[in-house]
Amino acid sequence: MEKVKPRTLSGFMELLPAPQVQMERIMQVLRETYALYGFYPLDTPLIESSEVLLAKGGGETEKQIYRFQKGDSDLSLRFDLTVPLAKYVAQHYGELTFPFRRFQIGKVYRGERAQRGRFREFYQADIDVIGDGKLDIMSEAEVPSIIYKTFTSLGLERFKIRINNRKVLNGFFAILGLTEQAGDVMRTIDKLEKIGAEKVKAILTEDFAVAAETADELLRFIATPGGTEGILAALEGYRGRNEVFDQGADELKTVATYMQAFGVPADHFEIDLTIARGLDYYTGTVYETAMLDHPEIGSICSGGRYDNLAEYYTDKQLPGVGISIGLTRLFYVLGEQGYLNDKQNCAPADVLILPMTDDTGAAIATATALRGAGIRTQLYSEQKKFKHKIGYADKLGIPYVVFLGEDEIREGVLAVKDMETGEQVKVSPEEAVSRIRDGLATKNQGKVIMDKAQA
Repeated sequence: MEKVKPRTLSGFMELLPAPQVQMERIMQVLRETYALYGFYPLDTPLIESSEVLLAKGGGETEKQIYRFQKGDSDLSLRFDLTVPLAKYVAQHYGELTFPFRRFQIGKVYRGERAQRGRFREFYQADIDVIGDGKLDIMSEAEVPSIIYKTFTSLGLERFKIRINNRKVLNGFFAILGLTEQAGDVMRTIDKLEKIGAEKVKAILTEDFAVAAETADELLRFIATPGGTEGILAALEGYRGRNEVFDQGADELKTVATYMQAFGVPADHFEIDLTIARGLDYYTGTVYETAMLDHPEIGSICSGGRYDNLAEYYTDKQLPGVGISIGLTRLFYVLGEQGYLNDKQNCAPADVLILPMTDDTGAAIATATALRGAGIRTQLYSEQKKFKHKIGYADKLGIPYVVFLGEDEIREGVLAVKDMETGEQVKVSPEEAVSRIRDGLATKNQGKVIMDKAQA
């Protein structure tokens, strides 16, 4: 029989056991943090009707989507977690309590060109708060505070959440007479960090007929210096010229104030008028999050406020605010830059029991007792040489090995070896549980991500 060469498709991540454990721990921290803020977990189908997923349709989305026929059904793989959320809220509107707070960690699929750190199958981790008719602006400050809590809980410290408000930009466009080109201008300035001011100006003037002086004024405005306080003060100078602008400036000030009240230190966020977020559905506050030591990576977490989440599925007004972590890309980047804590215990078990007699009854009973005490335990039953058995524990990084020979069984004790220090002691089963638990508490200290300042 001819063998098929095993291979993983380009753009699809497949991890070895140790990094998979690290990924799972990151997701565990995310779940625990999101739950701490009162969010429901949600899981929507990977496959949806193409009509539902592409209700908005057009553009790059339709080019990148994985779409296929199954019988008479036109189906697609979900390309993000926001559109399925919109469908879900519209479909279950009468069964949900608003504001509806959900988090979701799941795979999405985009058939874009695979490249370093960018994948076709990848995890996103989203949180959203959906209102019924209205949604208080406090949520726009709470969402980035949850991201701050999430990243610091993971161990990341050197990052900054950058915020802006689309109403400020739209109002300023109106002041400059650019209302008709607002969408094109917004998408263009969103590229500022990637292509620079000169190219942005060229696109505005050559492609969208923006006067050179107007383009210069726009670029000066979005580059307003002074940090959060300085920018808020500068915005006051434009007050009274456009109602939308004034509303956006007020919202920006409110969000900045609330973020600090929610526990985000002033040095971990800033107002940045260049943040536009290219997607059309954002209507208020927008966010991007950057690693300070690696600006070349771009945003590792982004999102914003939208006034009508489910407009393609229902006439009900369902405003919301959300933020998304591109988890697979973030994990890849952290690994590349050496931020993942390789010292953490990634073994599949805390204890490996090695029976040293033909009768394994005592070993099985010991394994059952340790598991009952909440200690992850593996029983090695293969007929191998002793060196191979110890090598198995060492290769997997299992912290403790328990030997059970005739002497131990007769004396009612366990021989416990610490694989890191090499220390071996004979203790009672109760003392073994206590000793292993204390040792694990020490060995498992530290967070999944090690900030370079700490490493």
